[in-house]
Amino acid sequence: MALLKLYGIPNCNTVKKARGWLEANGTPYVFHDFRKDGVDAALLQGWLQQVAWDKLVNRAGMTWRGLPDSAKAAVTDNASAVTLMLDKPSVIKRPVLVKDGSIVQLGFSEDAYQQL
Repeated sequence: MALLKLYGIPNCNTVKKARGWLEANGTPYVFHDFRKDGVDAALLQGWLQQVAWDKLVNRAGMTWRGLPDSAKAAVTDNASAVTLMLDKPSVIKRPVLVKDGSIVQLGFSEDAYQQL
């Protein structure tokens, strides 16, 4: 079984739920902290080949809402989304659950995790 990698921020409630579910169900995983471990353009570009930028950028979160309108308006495609996510990793929708380099779940849903 390939090891799962969970990307997120440890104090995020949704990440806490995902980690709790994985641990309670005995599912081994590695945690990658966006803030401590960082993200790079290659990783983000790989993800954007799998999901649309407007799904990967969390436009409902506090980081996005705190951006000036001009910064929000500047995010219009993959390249501008990568620039924003590199500058402010907390704007990435979380958690991102990855297996073998492929996103298997964006965000947390107990039903979706059970189906994995």
